[in-house]
Amino acid sequence: MSAPSAPLLELRGLTMRFGGLVAVLDLDLAVYPGEIVGLIGPNGAGKTTVFNCISRFYTPVGGEILFDGQPMTRIPAYQVVRRGIARTFQNVELCRSMTTLDNLLVGQHATKPGGLLGDGLRLPGARRREAKAVAWAEEILALLDLTPYRDRVVAGLPFGVQKRVELARALVSRPRLLLLDEPAAGADTHETAELTGLIRRLREQFDVSILLVEHDMAVVMGLCQRIAVLDFGRKIAEGTPAEVRSHPAVIEAYLGEKV
Repeated sequence: MSAPSAPLLELRGLTMRFGGLVAVLDLDLAVYPGEIVGLIGPNGAGKTTVFNCISRFYTPVGGEILFDGQPMTRIPAYQVVRRGIARTFQNVELCRSMTTLDNLLVGQHATKPGGLLGDGLRLPGARRREAKAVAWAEEILALLDLTPYRDRVVAGLPFGVQKRVELARALVSRPRLLLLDEPAAGADTHETAELTGLIRRLREQFDVSILLVEHDMAVVMGLCQRIAVLDFGRKIAEGTPAEVRSHPAVIEAYLGEKV
């Protein structure tokens, strides 16, 4: 796929330190509209730190984050989803005492209109917005085969189902960019194949770009048009799956020996 001239997401010289520890150093990375881009590397390479900087959980000490050409480096975290970025987490982060449906309603809260007075008094406009939010949530539940879990408390659901609920919660905000942090973690071979097909369908159906962190190389190589590789916070390679697979620095980072 030929990339358009303007990236949707662009990281320029992104740097994040924790005291004397450099987690990410001078990272340049772009995700173009419609792309699925992989971000891989050994454990501790800085991949989730990159996601946390984009999500504004962390404030980077250097560099820029641009989304659709607009600066994101200093905005509050709650504005990120309003700009069109949603994410999943390496360790599932759900409202565990709430039902699956309620988690998806929470996922729409930041992007739907409303006010304290209207919502608190249950005015007609608020009821219409709530009905619309429920209908959209149920559509996403059906798409991800989660309807049987609609009214189940998520704490009691299997881990794989919780991962899908978290993906559904990200989708209900109608993002333009999805950050997927190890979506295949804990999945068996059959579930991994299903997930790969699902991510492709979501990219097409929702016209969403995807930045993917994943340790399952079959998923990464099968899904991504481009892959960037981190090692100790530095980007050591970037290219197509074939280029990255045979890159000497990547082989050394994973196997611990020079080729």
